[in-house]
Amino acid sequence: MMNKPKVVITNRCFPETQALLSQHANLAINDTAEPLSYAQAMERSHDAEALMVFMPDKIDGAFLSACPKLRVIGAALKGYDNIDVAAATKAGVWVTIVPDLLTVPTAELAIGLMLALGRRILQGDAGIRANGFQGWRPTLYGRGLSGETIGIVGFGCVGQAIAERLGSFGCELLAYDSAPPALPPQLVSRVRMTALGEIIEQATYVVLALPLLPSTQGLFDEGMINRMRPGAFLINPARGSLVDEGAIANAIASGRLAGYAADVFECEDWARPDRPDQINTTLVADRMNTVFTPHLGSAVDVVRREIELSAATSILEALAGKVPSFVINEIKPSTY
Repeated sequence: MMNKPKVVITNRCFPETQALLSQHANLAINDTAEPLSYAQAMERSHDAEALMVFMPDKIDGAFLSACPKLRVIGAALKGYDNIDVAAATKAGVWVTIVPDLLTVPTAELAIGLMLALGRRILQGDAGIRANGFQGWRPTLYGRGLSGETIGIVGFGCVGQAIAERLGSFGCELLAYDSAPPALPPQLVSRVRMTALGEIIEQATYVVLALPLLPSTQGLFDEGMINRMRPGAFLINPARGSLVDEGAIANAIASGRLAGYAADVFECEDWARPDRPDQINTTLVADRMNTVFTPHLGSAVDVVRREIELSAATSILEALAGKVPSFVINEIKPSTY
């Protein structure tokens, strides 16, 4: 192939991903730990036929207009709120996602955040590192999962995976979804579908497993948080802008919330033109009642490799003139 199509990969990727794509394309790879800026990504992609994008990337109408040769965007993502899919469809560009591979590691991390927050694991670690260990003391009493009521808000694949993994903890599981799914057999006797109001009023732990949509942005604002059971914990492994971080900081300060754990933050969400430029500083400063991780939901080595290979395969299918796997928009045949 003398004239291979150009494929831009906006973030560092695995050698296996490069090997698969380089057989059929000329690659332009950001091989650093830092994401490209919007302008840098646009400049690198102006003559590209395909693009592999990640969570930090923003793809909007202006970006697409600057990349007239683009045929497919392979997102190494499940949630795609950072991509203007309508604009891509209008431009005749396929958008593909990776729908299933992120589910289990995200569910595992959600439970890890719950345990770390409720059992004060980070505070114990910090205390030993700062002061050494002189033996047991009657300190850092927290709250476990056994016997507690746990509410899962959003009960798609991730919500159900969280519920499955909580089944052995001996807790009562409540779940809410705006479009309640048929429960898989293993969850029928373990989970009770109910209203959002019941969850926030009864659950000791509330776990968010929602996509970021206009209807869910800011769902857990001051009003919703003030309806939560006093002393409850809020866990967010989904999208930062599902919550109002300032309202959470105020609720913790007042004692309304016992704590907040998150893997995602408002400042990440390109779908919001008004997003803040950093995590709420009051929350960051509160080391006693918060647990934060830097968007590690799918950060399992073997899983990230599979995610990239899935996105790469979809890209190659589109470049070969096929309808790619896991495509989320419909392109008329004449446009590809």
